[in-house]
Amino acid sequence: MKTLSIEIRRADPRDAEAIADVHDRAWRGAYAGIIPHRALTAMIGRRGPGWWANAIRRSATVLVLEIGGEIAGYATLGRNRARELKQAGEIYELYLSPEYQGVGFGRRLLEAARETLAAHGLKGLVIWALEENTGAISFYEGAGGRNTAEGVEVFDSKALRKIAFVWD
Repeated sequence: MKTLSIEIRRADPRDAEAIADVHDRAWRGAYAGIIPHRALTAMIGRRGPGWWANAIRRSATVLVLEIGGEIAGYATLGRNRARELKQAGEIYELYLSPEYQGVGFGRRLLEAARETLAAHGLKGLVIWALEENTGAISFYEGAGGRNTAEGVEVFDSKALRKIAFVWD
């Protein structure tokens, strides 16, 4: 019987290509039909391997979920950017390849990101999700996030509501 290893760790620039692939597939799965196609394609196109390698080299905090040696998900995190919310930490992105969703890996990545923020002295957490991304909304509610604020993101002249989930 073969044992499958699961690890969550800081990303390395050598992970950039795999992260870009996860980003592409996860975003297409999450946002097709929500974000206008042209805007979504442009956003994904800007985040290729070179972009990810530079972000990691510039000390961006990027965690990866590695399953059996394959990057299956990632999270980007840091200081909360919304001044009106008192939580100090923010997960900017948390995505898994579609084939790894719904089996508990997202929750493990979320908890690792929360622990990383806390280790850096950032108390409390904010995560934003587009209101029409029902999978993300259900995930954050199920993980104990409280819906406390709303905002708007505009993509190719289409305004989409977003919701802030917080954990203290």
